[in-house]
Order: sequence, then C-alpha cells, then structure tokens
Amino acid sequence: MEPVQRLHIGDVARRAQVSPDTVRHYERKGLLPRAPRSPGGYRLFDAEAGRRVRMVQAALSLGFSLDELASVLRERARGRAPCHRVRALAGEKLRALEAEMARLTELHNALVSTLADWDEQLSRTPPGHAAGLLESFAERLSRAPRGGTRRPSPHLRGVPP
Repeated sequence: MEPVQRLHIGDVARRAQVSPDTVRHYERKGLLPRAPRSPGGYRLFDAEAGRRVRMVQAALSLGFSLDELASVLRERARGRAPCHRVRALAGEKLRALEAEMARLTELHNALVSTLADWDEQLSRTPPGHAAGLLESFAERLSRAPRGGTRRPSPHLRGVPP
C-alpha cells in the first residue's frame, strides 16, 4: 500500500493557483477538512485538497457562496448526496443572472437613447454654451413611467418613485 502524500499549505496553494491565506480561509469555513499538523505545527493536506480548492473556485465563479458550498460539503461528508440541492442552487444563480442581464439590457437601452438625445441637444447648442445634459437626464427620469415591482437600477436609486 502506497503512503498518502502530504502537502504543506504552500504546495496546495500553488497547485490550486490561490494564496495560502485562501487555503487557510477555506479550511476555517469548512470547505476543506481540518488538516492534521506536523510535529512542527505545519498543516499537512492530502492531494485531494488541491482538487477541492479548484472545485470551490469553479463553483464561486458560477455564483455559489462559500457558505452555500460549506453547507453542501457538510452534507456530503455526512454521507448524503446533495445533488438536488446543488442543482436548485445553480438554478437560483441562473435566475439571478438572467434578472441582472435584463437590468443591464434596460440600462444599455436607456444609455443609447440618452446619448442620441444628448447628441441632438448638443447639435442645437452654440459652442461654449452649456447644453444642460445632466439636467435633461433628470427631466427624462421624471417623465419615465412609474410603478411596477422591479427594483430600480443602480442609476435610478435615490430617485423617488
């Protein structure tokens, strides 16, 4: 039987392309099992630790939080199969992403329209005179339809409904 290879925290961090502080943080959050210590007090991880860190990084890039991942990994460590929960969480991430994409599309369209209006306004403004672009934007917002249940875009926050 081949002995288990033990890695120091720097080795795990290099293999996973993260900092040692990230590895320590993941261990504190329960994303990595507690590593046994060497007689000198150094953490000694197994080779699986690097794979686990890369998996966490991939899940974070999809929008999972560290707390969500820690909870799922605790379930897995208890012998459960949290696959349906992982799928549900990913579905939530997709819905949030789609909502953000719709908000960004709305913002894009508002900026395109505003820039066209401003170009027209600037073409009628004599050189050296103020065109009042920001004031015209505020006026435009005051004419915008109100109501609905959507949360305001960041560019509209602070503007009373």
